[in-house]
Amino acid sequence: MGDGASTDRRTGSWTFLSNHGHVLVALSRDPRARLREVADAVGITERAVLLILSDLEEEGIVERIREGRRNRYVLHLDAPLRHSLEAHRTVGELVAMVEGRRATAPERSVGGRPEE
Repeated sequence: MGDGASTDRRTGSWTFLSNHGHVLVALSRDPRARLREVADAVGITERAVLLILSDLEEEGIVERIREGRRNRYVLHLDAPLRHSLEAHRTVGELVAMVEGRRATAPERSVGGRPEE
């Protein structure tokens, strides 16, 4: 999943996105990632990822779907960002910005069912 640790030697001890944002980006890159893979990409513990996923699920931003012994995560890209300064933007716009692509109107989720 790359070198996206939240404490990057090049930037010091802080980043512009929260760990919640980093988890969203990691899951947008790989909706079937294991907790360990997300934790390694973000630079936090698996327990912290689990707590963040609980927050994101509670808000309806992420949906966890069980597939056998693994999970797949569906990101609801049309969900608004939570802070009043950015509430006029969506999760999809945030992910698209970080990924370096344009958000498209029809794109409503990432990691959806194969038939979607």
